[in-house]
This record gives sequence, structure tokens and C-alpha cells, in this order.
Amino acid sequence: MTKRPTDNGGTAAVEVRGLVKHYGATKALDGVDLDVTQGTVLGVLGPNGAGKTTLVRVLSTLIRPDAGTARVAGYDVLKQPRQLRRVIGLTGQYASVDEKLSGRENLYMIGRLLDLPRAAARARADELLERFSLTEAAKRPAMQYSGGMRRRLDLAASMIGQPTVLYLDEPTTGLDPRTRNEVWTEVRRMVDDGATVLLTTQYMEEAEQLADELTVIDRGRVIANGRVAELKAKVGGRTLEIRPSDPAQAAAMATAIGEAGLLGVAGAHVDRAEGVVSVPILSDEQLTAVVGLLGARGYGIAGIGTHLPSLDEVFLAITGQKSNLGEGAGADADADADADNGSGPGAAAAADPGDSTDSATPVLDKKHEVEATV
Repeated sequence: MTKRPTDNGGTAAVEVRGLVKHYGATKALDGVDLDVTQGTVLGVLGPNGAGKTTLVRVLSTLIRPDAGTARVAGYDVLKQPRQLRRVIGLTGQYASVDEKLSGRENLYMIGRLLDLPRAAARARADELLERFSLTEAAKRPAMQYSGGMRRRLDLAASMIGQPTVLYLDEPTTGLDPRTRNEVWTEVRRMVDDGATVLLTTQYMEEAEQLADELTVIDRGRVIANGRVAELKAKVGGRTLEIRPSDPAQAAAMATAIGEAGLLGVAGAHVDRAEGVVSVPILSDEQLTAVVGLLGARGYGIAGIGTHLPSLDEVFLAITGQKSNLGEGAGADADADADADNGSGPGAAAAADPGDSTDSATPVLDKKHEVEATV
């Protein structure tokens, strides 16, 4: 992939300021500001209904905001939608491939709609079919694909044009672990080649695996942002884990810590499965005090370590709601959840019908010409 600098010559591939979107009395976006550095992955987290999907749909020109500005890859979302659609890819929450076409025909059609030469479109389709383990099913109609296969085909469709900016709206919902890892590998490969990714997810593991930075949205507002470690630090606190030389002394060690009355140390508990004593701490001074106490009492220590809160705990602390970790990360119930959240370059072509400044109808008409030449 050839790296494509943004037109503004800066490092921000996505710049959003004061974005507002209403659906009747509901304010789906309430003054959202965010920046995505070129060549990175921004993870957007938030509970159902937070506004994540609405944000993606605005940035992909599928709906128009009521206020605010947004530039993607140097293009103004409102003033230059046609140019923008040619350099973005979108995978929504639901696969939107043409079920009557085969997997190869779907990808070839998208490639031709993006003006790839016929040979290049075929080569790119075959490349992505191989990457997503769909080669054997390439000639079968998509209606015969399993849900996971359709999802992989949908992801391939969003990547066929080698987009400068790729939107992934909960992309691995419903995928098995092996397929999810394949998707993660492909996303990393695109970023290594210079692409920028905006990822909405409720899988905490996915956010930690892929995101360079995180933005947390709740009720249409950004309530936190930063790197994973920074957000964990904002929540506060670490856990000191002590592994005793004699496992039989673990309970006595926990009791000694609890009775010592060390400043700021509320107590300790024994994780019998792991064979460690866990102590919540807030500072290095407390760590030193706990270890010093145990040494003075004659307890042998085989090892110590600390860890920050999990990202799942951070999500709960910031939003006051539990994440859907391990539950399939259900569809984001934004105010526009009933709207068709399509995927791939073709989704952007079906832009808001109120966009009188730049109709995508010629692109849609071209589909029939492409189908006839597959």
C-alpha cells in the first residue's frame, strides 16, 4: 500500500470539533471533539446508545451532523463528501454484502466501483479472499455463507480499495476466536502500511490489542481519552501481588498486613488459586511499606509484582456501566439503530438523501455495468 498523506499536510487523519446530531428530542452526539493521528488506531468505547455508531455514520458521510465540523484524510465531511468516499472504508455492525453474488463477485464489484482496472480488481479480490480464508468458497453465492464467513467477506470488501481511513464499527461481533485473530492481524497490517483506523468496540481485549489510544463516549459526549495505561492510571490504584516462599503462610501474611495499620493500605486478601497475596495500593511508598513489613516479620517472599486495573474495570469506573466483555458485544443501540448501517465503499455511496450537494447516484448506476463484466 502506498502511504497517502492528508491534504492538510498534518498528522491528524481525523479531526472532529463540536459535532452534534439530534434525532428528535434525543441528542445522539453532544459536542464531540476527537483527533485520530495518521497511521494509528483509535478505539472508541462506550455503552450501548452512547453515540458510537452515529459518530461513524457522520464521518463516513452517511448522515449529516446538525452542528460542528469534521475533516477526514484532509477532506471536509460536509463540503467534500464525494472525494472523501473514495479514500475511506467502512465495516458496520451487520454484513451488507450482495447475497446473490459470489464472494469473488462481491469483491470484484467493489473494486470496479472504486475504478480499479479489471485485472487489478480481480487480483485484489483473490488476495483478500486468501487472507480471510474464503478462497474455497469464492465461487459460492454469499447467501450460502455462514454468519462468520459473511462477516469476513464484509471486512474484505471494506479493505479492497486500500482506504486511507478505515471505520470498523464493532467488526468482530459474533466471530470465533480464530477469525477474530485473523481480523486483528489484517488491521495491524493495514496500519503498518500507513492506514488509519477508527474502531468502535465493546471487547476490552480487542481495544487493548489494537488501539494506540482510546476515547470513551457516553450519552453523546467524550468523557475520557488517552492511551490504555493513561486511562488505567486515571481510575487510580494498582494491585500488589506477593508470592510467599511458603504458600502455607499466605493467610498469615494477609492478616499481618491488615492488622499493621499501614497508611492508605486497607487490607489484603489471598488468591488461593494463584497462590498470591493481593494488596490494593496507590503509591510506591505503600508498596515499600508492605514489603518492608513482611520482611521485618520474617516472611519469605518468592516474588512480587504489580498490575493496573483491567480495561474492563476502567470502563466500569468511567461510565458506571459494565462492558459486554465476552457477551458478543451486542449492536450499539444508538438513536439511529433502525437505520441501515451498511458496510464497505458501497455503503458510503448510499449517503444521506438530503445531501443535495453531492449525489452518489452515478456510482450506484455503475453497479449494473460492473456486474455484467464480472
